[in-house]
Amino acid sequence: MPLLNFRDPAPVVDPRGDRVRPGVLFRSAQPDPVADTATVGELHAHGIRVVVDLRSPDERGDDDWAAAEEAGITVVRAPIVPDDTNAVAGPGMASLRTSADLGRFYADLAESAPSALAEAVRAAAGPGAALVHCAAGKDRTGLLVALLLELVGVPDDQIADDYVRTALALPEILAALATRHRIALNDGAVAGADGAAGQPAVPAPLLQAPREAIEVFLETMRARHGGAEAFLLGCGVGAATLDAFRAKAAIGTAVSAPLAGAALPAAADEAHHPVLSASPTSSRPAGDPLA
Repeated sequence: MPLLNFRDPAPVVDPRGDRVRPGVLFRSAQPDPVADTATVGELHAHGIRVVVDLRSPDERGDDDWAAAEEAGITVVRAPIVPDDTNAVAGPGMASLRTSADLGRFYADLAESAPSALAEAVRAAAGPGAALVHCAAGKDRTGLLVALLLELVGVPDDQIADDYVRTALALPEILAALATRHRIALNDGAVAGADGAAGQPAVPAPLLQAPREAIEVFLETMRARHGGAEAFLLGCGVGAATLDAFRAKAAIGTAVSAPLAGAALPAAADEAHHPVLSASPTSSRPAGDPLA
């Protein structure tokens, strides 16, 4: 079946078509229940040659993208989960009360998985269009797409315009997630030990796509790291890879990369850039669900 929450951000973040090239970067939710011939047809119709799956191993099935791989589409599995679960501390997702909390949570999550983000960016910079997705196509997908769009110069308010579009698809997405994982997403509160009503199973901000969340994420990454480029370099992405993505995705951007979409000498290019360690301020405990 067609992918839920599937879209090209370019027409929204660059409605005049003078900054971002359409047809280069796509985003979606996970295949439901698995990629089939209709899904593969959708990918081929948009020139998608690589799928970047940001889900953890326990979220995905062996056959989720089998049909796409059989059709010659590359699937890169780059799970955005903490590289070092021992470095993840704090009260966890129960502390997510506001949209701003969710934005800071995104920043913590990005910092906690530098190698996965680096792998995802390398895949997105390669030949052909790329599709990035997680479970809902909102949180992990949202932070990665936001970083890539900032990298090519898209203003925060326009990045947020794309992020909030997920809200339109959330009813279908949440129903699919509940069915796939056999869970109830806040269909009533979780009972406390004494039988009294407790907190919702999933914090409310995680079930929404609030504009403030992605705006706070971008602001936080600039405050902590100086922005998307500096952060991704710190994750181990080489400058030539970032230039290649710009050459591929940005209209009228001068870069020093080889031909747009050309294969990159990853080992040589990226050996000189340090990899961030997991953030000591990260607040997502290992094993917590994430859309």
